[in-house]
Amino acid sequence: MTGAMATKARVLPCPQDFSEESAREIVQVVQAGGVVAVPTESFYALGVVPTDATAVARVRRIKGERGNKPILVLIADHAQLGGLVAGISPAAQALIDRFWPGPLTIIFPALPSLPAFLTAGTGSVGIRLTAYPLLAALLRRVGPLTGTSANRSGQPQLQTAQAVNDELGSDVDLTVDGGPTPGGLPSTVVDSRGPIVVVREGQVSRAELATVLKHAGLRLS
Repeated sequence: MTGAMATKARVLPCPQDFSEESAREIVQVVQAGGVVAVPTESFYALGVVPTDATAVARVRRIKGERGNKPILVLIADHAQLGGLVAGISPAAQALIDRFWPGPLTIIFPALPSLPAFLTAGTGSVGIRLTAYPLLAALLRRVGPLTGTSANRSGQPQLQTAQAVNDELGSDVDLTVDGGPTPGGLPSTVVDSRGPIVVVREGQVSRAELATVLKHAGLRLS
């Protein structure tokens, strides 16, 4: 979806849940390669089908990123991992069992079929199983979506649909207005491709991660 849009994206009010009509509209947009701004447990995010290379490239252009880091993917259940990751280590499984759904993003080895625009050529993909009810309901209907923050690169992350439209305008095809998001700390990010490494400490602390791994007979690097 490109071009003949107004100066602002269409806003779809979804304060608590999706009607069938709203869900169909969102599905139609993302399946056509469109970009949807969605609320998450912290800030609004830009959602496209992660296996659609053209749509993922469009997200990078919107943000103004050069593509030197992988783009996060959001899922609603464990089964959605199957089309994204090449393997799950015992340490990653221990963290999944304890912290998902929740604010922990885990970097996995990516399936080779995933677009380079998503993995940034790293062979890895970061995934989070969301605990945000509205977003989880959407992902159960449309499948996994990218979850990079809905803002220009280097600019503050945004907590309202109005702020997203003010900053991104018609670069986004549809904004799902779930009301203000909580903000706060971002998710913790860990790399599970070898010994667990904390890439970014956020809502889940290093101490919590270390405790869970220790109980599983593993350790945090």
